[in-house]
Amino acid sequence: MGKSSSPKRIKRGFSEDHRGSIEYFNDVDLSEYKRFYIVNNPVQGTVRAWHGHQKEGKLIKVLDGVFLVGSVAIDKWDKPSESLEPELFEIKKNSDLLYIPPGYANGAMNLVPESSIVYFSTSNLEESIEDDYRFDSKLWDPWTSRGGVIFE
Repeated sequence: MGKSSSPKRIKRGFSEDHRGSIEYFNDVDLSEYKRFYIVNNPVQGTVRAWHGHQKEGKLIKVLDGVFLVGSVAIDKWDKPSESLEPELFEIKKNSDLLYIPPGYANGAMNLVPESSIVYFSTSNLEESIEDDYRFDSKLWDPWTSRGGVIFE
């Protein structure tokens, strides 16, 4: 997978027979990713947003449940415009990967209870902390109208 300048879905492959099933992403090169972490949201409508990085890219996969993931291209890192429009992706278990490139803030809200999502990061923890930008979860708010109840 080459780098993209905007968020994009990466199609999954799927095969099934009498032994079970295989879900695969053969076009994804994981060599650029340095770590991953898993977020578990037991309560429906839990919002974790907005986290941005100028240098760090993310690869996102839903493990259980359904998430609404938002991404916003940041115009000014010290004080981004309130009029920016997030691009929204509904992602569920057994669906595509989502790539968020550097230069974006992202956020996610689970649309059903007991949901889990994994993030692969192109930065190690130290690099990520040095490149970490946090914005209020309601600065761009696609969450409230879709059932957001807990805001980080």
